[in-house]
Amino acid sequence: MAAYGLYTHIASNKFRSMLLLGGLFVLIYVLVFAGALVAEVVIDSGGTVDYYLAAAARDLIKAFPVATIAAALWIAIAYLFHQNIIDAVTGGEDVTRLQEPRLYNLLENLCISRGIPMPKLKVMDSEALNAFATGLNRRQYSVTVTTGLLNALTDQEIEAVLGHELTHIRNGDVQLMVIAVVIAGVVGFFAELFFRSFFYSNWNFGGRSSRSSNSDSRSGGGAVIAVILAAALIALAWALSLVVRLALSRSREFLADAGSVELTKNPDAMISALRKIENRGELPGATSAVMEMCVDNPREGFADLFATHPSVDSRIAALVKYAGGHDPGPIAMLPDDGADAHLDPSSRGQLPPPSGPWSDTNASTASSQGPWARLRGPWGRR
Repeated sequence: MAAYGLYTHIASNKFRSMLLLGGLFVLIYVLVFAGALVAEVVIDSGGTVDYYLAAAARDLIKAFPVATIAAALWIAIAYLFHQNIIDAVTGGEDVTRLQEPRLYNLLENLCISRGIPMPKLKVMDSEALNAFATGLNRRQYSVTVTTGLLNALTDQEIEAVLGHELTHIRNGDVQLMVIAVVIAGVVGFFAELFFRSFFYSNWNFGGRSSRSSNSDSRSGGGAVIAVILAAALIALAWALSLVVRLALSRSREFLADAGSVELTKNPDAMISALRKIENRGELPGATSAVMEMCVDNPREGFADLFATHPSVDSRIAALVKYAGGHDPGPIAMLPDDGADAHLDPSSRGQLPPPSGPWSDTNASTASSQGPWARLRGPWGRR
């Protein structure tokens, strides 16, 4: 289902979410069939390939209700506890207005300005510069921000990042991402379980069988082929689970950037935030599934083929072209030596604002009135 605008993108995400849920059941059945092939070989290693295929098909029919219930149970567990699992991996903790007034007020103001329900706010202790949103419904939606991001970005830039994550929630991207992670997780778990069992066991496919001498003459041949076929099916299921995760179309990041600009009316803030986050967003100990949810994922696959995020340069180029922003180029972050500890939190990590329609042409006047005086619009002088 192609998406040609914001609302069709949201509808497309919902449609793909249903397809992904259906895909989970299909992959579970493939895994059950592959497991049945291996089980039949273990029980009787003297059969033919046709015998193993027929026996595995019968086993699949018998196990169909159990497999369906198991898949539904997995979805229910993910629905109820996925946030707890993510928090356990990342160390994110809920914060209140009293604990993080600066961050809380920025998010609340954005939500109020567009009538968006306020998601939960979480902070994780990490020097990395990143943020991500999670949740499957309004009661579960949350935005997690690293302490490194809070220390390095200005209020405008943090607001742009929060707008980016709110757009993911509005567009239904977080639902799609969570579902894809659930599918990839269950398939990856059973694939690893199979291969560990295969390589660390002493299966003998050429052993004795109760079959006739004709079967004995071919003893082991059909069993080996059946096991190879089972391994191929499991590898195919694992590869398809990766494809499911790649169904998180990279266009969602461009739309989230655009949504942030629509919320904040400040493309330069989004651009400078991306420049600061660039190559500084790696979360130590985080799984690839968590990194795929972040503002930027510095991890890349082979030849960028499996990258879940477009490059920062391409995202900035789109903001410059379509939102009228200005790119200051790669930003060298100031060393965290405590020299700015006396400054107000909103001005930490502050660099000279970019020039362009958001700046004041009178530089001398701006410098005399502080770093924000050069900005026009609701954040500075008009």
